[in-house]
Amino acid sequence: MRASFVFSEVFTGLRRNVTMTIAMIITTAVSLGMLGGGLLIVRTIDKMQVDYMADVEVSIYLTQDVSANDKDCSQDPCRSLRQQVQNNPAVESVVFENRDQAYERFKKIFQDNPILVQSARPEALPASLQIKLHDPSRSDIIVQQYGKLPGVDRVEDQKQFLDRFFGLLGAVRDGTFVIALIQALAALLLISNTVQISAFTRRTEVGIMRLVGATRWYTQLPFLLEAVMTGIVGWVLAIAGLIALKFAFLDKILGVTSGIIPKIEVLDIIVTAPWLLLASIIISATTGYVTLRLYVRH
Repeated sequence: MRASFVFSEVFTGLRRNVTMTIAMIITTAVSLGMLGGGLLIVRTIDKMQVDYMADVEVSIYLTQDVSANDKDCSQDPCRSLRQQVQNNPAVESVVFENRDQAYERFKKIFQDNPILVQSARPEALPASLQIKLHDPSRSDIIVQQYGKLPGVDRVEDQKQFLDRFFGLLGAVRDGTFVIALIQALAALLLISNTVQISAFTRRTEVGIMRLVGATRWYTQLPFLLEAVMTGIVGWVLAIAGLIALKFAFLDKILGVTSGIIPKIEVLDIIVTAPWLLLASIIISATTGYVTLRLYVRH
């Protein structure tokens, strides 16, 4: 089989159906871009779970009178409450944070928002016991045992917040995958139509080749390569689009979160790229092959 002949047929076919080829490339690029976006969200969620779940804490916020009158947790009910928590076998460590310390931490967290810092006062922030557990998944124990004790205003479980936050990111991921699936179906239809039209416009020369002894595989290979090549071009555009989107928008948007959501790095896109290429080749080649088997009789 002469490679030069096969590739010349491929480029001829792409030129003959240039508008459909462009449409197929764009649709494939959008589909792969959305799929890549979903995979990047998955990597981001994984990073955040590794970073945050190990440091999950349960905070027992004390009432206003305890926060105002007991600066070092040396009086009851703060002292007895702290002792009970420390003696709990599920607890790894307990740290008392008074109002002034809470205010300093508040200023550090929101240092990029001076208006918010200026509007806050230490009196508005309660003292608390910051509790780290051996097993963060058992944080409900603290809520149940200490939520209604004297001196306790409320108990906040960071794990519940993280679960809701990860759930929101998961919903964005699922929505991205749904859009990618719809775009993929559109790409499949375009690939199928393009292969059919390409085969129809070259039916005479394909028939002649079959008459002189060319195998069915030999005559159908150029059509398969057309589909695969458009898929590869779409993949290149998808990766370029993800990189451009990162520098143009994502870095600015994620920068506003002050590091709560880790930035997407170019390395993340590079790691995702081979999976997108594999998906592009498999989808385009399979669609082209099935179309030829079902609709092309030469």
